[in-house]
Amino acid sequence: MAKLDAKALGLTLGLVWAAGIFIMGILATAFGYGAGFMRALGTVYLGTAPTIKGSVIGAIWGFVDAGIGGLVIAWVYNKLAK
Repeated sequence: MAKLDAKALGLTLGLVWAAGIFIMGILATAFGYGAGFMRALGTVYLGTAPTIKGSVIGAIWGFVDAGIGGLVIAWVYNKLAK
């Protein structure tokens, strides 16, 4: 079995999740779409809200959270795929 590149997976998952949060925040700000999701996400990622500033803060939190998650997933996979 091939091993996963932990840094690449962490970076990719971090960027994708951060972009998703940021886009959802912009949609919530402009159209109200997803405002409830952004408020709910604000209970996990402090400072996240359906505003431009809240979208940026949420994207930063999301990048860090999903990046660490990707590193852990790749590390576990590589340990089990011997």
